[in-house]
Amino acid sequence: MGDVLWTPPADVRERSRIGGYLRWLREHRGLDFADYDALWQWSVTDLDAFWRSIWDHFEVVAHTPPTATLGGAAMPGARWFPGATLNYAENVLRMPGRADDDPVVVAHSQTRPPVTLTAAELREQVRRVAAGLRRLGVVAGDRVAAYAPNIPETYVLLLATSSLGAIFSSCAPEFGTRSVVDRWQQIAPKVLVAVDGYRYGDKPVDRRAEVAAIRAALPSLTHTVTIAYLHPTAPDGVPEGSLSWAELAAETTGRLTFTPVPFDHPLYVLYSSGTTGLPKPIVHGHGGILLEHLKMLALHHDLGPADRFFWFTTTGWMMWNFLVSGPAVGATIVLFDGNPGHPDLGALWRLAEETGTTYFGTSAPFLLACRKAGLVPKDVADLSALRGVGSTGAPLPAEGFTWVYETVGTDLQLQSLSGGTDVCTGFVGGVPLLPVYAGEITCRALGAKVEARSADGTPVLGELGELVITAPMPSMPVGFWNDPDGRRYAEAYFDVYPGVWRHGDWITINERGGCVITGRSDATLNRGGVRLGTAEFYSVVEGLDEVVDSVVVHLEDDEGGAGELLLFVVLAESLELDDTLRRKIARELRTALSPRHIPDEIHQVRAVPRTLSSKKLEVPVKKILTGTPVESAAAQGALANPESLTAFATFAQSRPTP
Repeated sequence: MGDVLWTPPADVRERSRIGGYLRWLREHRGLDFADYDALWQWSVTDLDAFWRSIWDHFEVVAHTPPTATLGGAAMPGARWFPGATLNYAENVLRMPGRADDDPVVVAHSQTRPPVTLTAAELREQVRRVAAGLRRLGVVAGDRVAAYAPNIPETYVLLLATSSLGAIFSSCAPEFGTRSVVDRWQQIAPKVLVAVDGYRYGDKPVDRRAEVAAIRAALPSLTHTVTIAYLHPTAPDGVPEGSLSWAELAAETTGRLTFTPVPFDHPLYVLYSSGTTGLPKPIVHGHGGILLEHLKMLALHHDLGPADRFFWFTTTGWMMWNFLVSGPAVGATIVLFDGNPGHPDLGALWRLAEETGTTYFGTSAPFLLACRKAGLVPKDVADLSALRGVGSTGAPLPAEGFTWVYETVGTDLQLQSLSGGTDVCTGFVGGVPLLPVYAGEITCRALGAKVEARSADGTPVLGELGELVITAPMPSMPVGFWNDPDGRRYAEAYFDVYPGVWRHGDWITINERGGCVITGRSDATLNRGGVRLGTAEFYSVVEGLDEVVDSVVVHLEDDEGGAGELLLFVVLAESLELDDTLRRKIARELRTALSPRHIPDEIHQVRAVPRTLSSKKLEVPVKKILTGTPVESAAAQGALANPESLTAFATFAQSRPTP
């Protein structure tokens, strides 16, 4: 594997939070671990002892204690901490180690001046908004939806919603109407909170028409609240039939209270776009998210009251949900809304200096774009406070690692990590106890029993395999919304290896526990760190009169960049694909879904390969486009039209090598 780029300091156990946890285990449990590997092995074999230690070490605030830690480890269906009642918002707003006047939310935006909230101000905002939601009739189990960016109001709304035992769901306002409606019609929200628009760089993006269309498509809504974000002084800033944010957050009497809910009570619904049907509505629970984020933020990212924690994300990506748990470990969170490349790629690095960021989280494509542009971040900003850099969303190649150490800082720890919306965390990542090797994810996270499996299901070491998780984690979904018998949930993760979670990534795990992820093993698309389902593409593209059929694939970049999104269309009889139709397809995808859904190239084919049961074959098409011979890409006897694959082989041969 790659060169060693960073080595833990000699006193890492004295200085780090995981070192403190190891001392706690020795003193309170009589357990002593020589190294990280021994600790990890224990964490994935004695699940009861490990996860109870996380509960006790972080002093989780509960209203009633659990009767057990794990009420059965079978997957799917593992039940964690039965009998316990607690509230996620109560544990986050405890903000250990922070005084009332300490800043805990620092928010920068290209739409308005910076906003800072102290611990006391955050609690006060949550108290008021929770009371406002109560006035609107919101009770435990109701859904509150946010069509809003990464700003303090969205965060306050999440905490206020969860304090009541109601269920939160957010979509970034870059999402088009179709994307939003496909998600929220499934959960039938009672209240919608939406911005009127935003600025992306210096470009205003008005979303009032989209909000009106979303409202019209959601008959379950009883109230809409408008955040006048783009037009704060407009006389008609709040549409008819809508409340203002100021009305929702009006002064009120009464204490901030927290509804005790069971450990697995729904906290929020996230969406992972599948390859068939609507986006999967993944339900995450209060307790599982709390425990997972306490573990990851403190023990792996080493975050605490002295830290300022930033991750570039939108509210449509699970990294937002991960970021905003930061105050639960005492960290201040840094929020940013806008174009990360405006006015240039140095913008976020200058933001890090301005906000005193100590942990800078971003995506591999962003780091590689900075490298390609010849940027030297330490020359454009004072990054002396920075001690951690996080990279996710796509594999970061060795040259990306080297660039960070050459141009950002030599003493920081670079943590490449991978996980998913499905568990709302990273299950492979970094840890302060282990060195950083170029091109390698350092370790499997505590409590995450990650393995690589060969095609026949055998665990393998040192060779490529399917990424699986063979023991339950508390942050695995409570289930899918409207899936009472759990069938969709089981099909999504447990259909290939019964009782074992199959994630849909290729992974190689080496002898020292380091990991390399090399892309998706299924047809889900990974576009700039955001997973997109093919089903959404097809419903839009094939809704056009000109398009009879289509297939879309994403080709990963070996160097970790954005890769290429290729769309192939079968057109109605006698039609030929031209630039006018290409522009129309791109416009429809942008409007209905998002700018991320616009393909890099659109090509015409005579037919889309399908199985005998008429399922599209995205994975064989992708294999052929990346050099696999046709006869090896698919079992042709299982195809309804095996001759259709030939066109993709011809196309692959005719393309210039990237």
